[in-house]
Amino acid sequence: MIDLSVLDLVPVREGGTVSEALAETALLAKCAEDAGYKRFWVAEHHAMEGIAGGATAVVLAHVGKATQSIRIGAGGIMLPNHNPFVIAEQFGTLDALYPGRIDLGLGRAPGADMRIAQALRRDLARVSEYFPQDVVELRALFTGEPELGIKATPGLGAAVQMWMLGSSTFGAQLAAALGLPYAFASHFAPDQLDDALRLYRHQFRPSAALDKPHVMVAMNVIAADTDEEAVLLASSMDQSFVALRTGNPGKLKPPVPGYRQTLSPSMLAMLEHMRQASAIGSAETVRAAIARFIERTGADEVIVGGATFDPAARRRSLELTVKAIGGA
Repeated sequence: MIDLSVLDLVPVREGGTVSEALAETALLAKCAEDAGYKRFWVAEHHAMEGIAGGATAVVLAHVGKATQSIRIGAGGIMLPNHNPFVIAEQFGTLDALYPGRIDLGLGRAPGADMRIAQALRRDLARVSEYFPQDVVELRALFTGEPELGIKATPGLGAAVQMWMLGSSTFGAQLAAALGLPYAFASHFAPDQLDDALRLYRHQFRPSAALDKPHVMVAMNVIAADTDEEAVLLASSMDQSFVALRTGNPGKLKPPVPGYRQTLSPSMLAMLEHMRQASAIGSAETVRAAIARFIERTGADEVIVGGATFDPAARRRSLELTVKAIGGA
């Protein structure tokens, strides 16, 4: 059975609160641990009322307290938003709290517009140019090599597993050059998936952290007892994508029967294009879709994203997905 992991955005439901979203994320992480998932990742987003994972390291501390063994991490930290030294301290602290369980996925996209960049006191146009240098500096703060003349405490010596995230060939090239595991955001940006994985594997250079290429691919996965129920549950996620693409993001909405039939042809085409890496349906449907995607990508791991208005339905989806793949 291939390793499965979970990506969570800490969704805030319409009519719900941030406190409720954080509580549900902890319950989801415990469910993932009990079901046998390998990792539970939280993604950094800012100024979006429907996503409560902006203070990613704090959320991970909350998740770590609710779990015992599952790896927890950022999928990811958008490094242009941050000083590498501060991230080393944050994730060094997490490693001290939950030894041997911490992952740090790094992304180059800011995950924010210029207003947020100003609020973060960051010049994104400038710091994005230094992203590779910042990644190397961050790794050195953990490993001590090369010597930087300053030590992060906590941080130095922390057993944090660093990952490179990407939705293009840039991240693939950097992951290969640095010998890092690579996670591709195919759940929302599938266009360069095949080229990126091919480039990463071809250019990979072994490192102290990794001796051969290691790929994780992301999918939107909603499993339910029937295909019809899963499609209905997934309509909440569909609404969020459409709202984001039309410049009107908000909280996670209740499911809408026949939602896709209400969309214009152009909007439906956009949604279906973005949703190429998806498995929505019964356990049998999900198993077949994931198997096809694994065959296409040759992935070492699959990380499943997605959101349902009813948090219990997402927990049920995780359980059904593991059972489906285990029975493949």
